[in-house]
Amino acid sequence: MIQTKRIYIFAGFIWCFLFALISFYWAGGGMIGVKSLGGSIYKKAIERESSFIAIVWFTGFVKLCGGLFLLLLLRQWSNRTNRFLYFLTLIAGIFLSLYGLANFISLILSSIGLLSLQIDSFALKWRLFFWEPFWMIGGVFFILSAIGFKKVNILS
Repeated sequence: MIQTKRIYIFAGFIWCFLFALISFYWAGGGMIGVKSLGGSIYKKAIERESSFIAIVWFTGFVKLCGGLFLLLLLRQWSNRTNRFLYFLTLIAGIFLSLYGLANFISLILSSIGLLSLQIDSFALKWRLFFWEPFWMIGGVFFILSAIGFKKVNILS
């Protein structure tokens, strides 16, 4: 059980770390993969608007902090702290999963003409087959980390 708990935590940490690296790369001026985001995000990345770039840097740090937060689950804490960490991790996982799912559904509705989004077919495919599932996978890592943490630290 303890090994399984660690696998999900480390997988979630790696997910966060890679996601943060992508944000830092784009914030630093890298353009590889930006077109896959499409819409206004792609346009703002091309324009290099300073407020948008600041947001990209900020999101990179938030993603990195999410990974570091998951590493807190590797240690035994007080019962109160354990419960707090469990619920925060579970809520974050649910949010990440629902965010990816909501975007995925919106993109599906757009692709069949029921919703009007300003996104080209290239970005639509990337978002449907990579970006939104990537968000959902991260959410699953957080949820599984929380469940494993609860079984080992809260129920014991």
